[in-house]
Amino acid sequence: MTSSSAGTVHLAVYDTFADWETGHTTAHLTQNGYTVRTVGLSREPVTTMGGLRIQPDLALDELRPQDSALLILTGAAGWDTGDTLAPFARAARAFLDAGTPVAAICGATAGLAREGLLDDRAHTSAISFYLAATGYAGGERYVEVDAVTDPGADGAGRLVTAGPTEPVAFAREVFGLLGVYDEKKLDAWYRLFHDSDASAYEVLQGE
Repeated sequence: MTSSSAGTVHLAVYDTFADWETGHTTAHLTQNGYTVRTVGLSREPVTTMGGLRIQPDLALDELRPQDSALLILTGAAGWDTGDTLAPFARAARAFLDAGTPVAAICGATAGLAREGLLDDRAHTSAISFYLAATGYAGGERYVEVDAVTDPGADGAGRLVTAGPTEPVAFAREVFGLLGVYDEKKLDAWYRLFHDSDASAYEVLQGE
């Protein structure tokens, strides 16, 4: 599989971006033929929570759902300290309305809740009352799982959500959504990276 056949995944980046939440996701997407491009509010460099500086590949106003296979949103302090990151939640709405999937983890789920995107979709987060504090109307759709994918309806895009301690489960849902691995290999991948099950390595190698 080549990057041209797999497509482009867009990763939102901003100050205090939570580095660890998407490492598994982006690394294995890249290894399976996807191109990962970073998107900032502008093209100015941002600094992650781990102190790394990232130069975004493009600015948010250049991002179009039709050019993307997926938009990934991670946690950051900005989701809970104002509306600086609200434009990314609005971008997520545009993606979902266009039928292009979105994956959100940690604080990004609160941003989607404030945007009203979780009111009618199955979702999860750090804990239910974290999202309840946003005043959203989707509490009945909250699911007590590590990560979940809402299948979308009526042309809407699928949505992955996960809590901040579940980067491996988050990656698993993304890989399942994009069809990166078949069901057997997806299970093996999760067992290897989540449970340190060495026997799963042989399945991933096709043995």
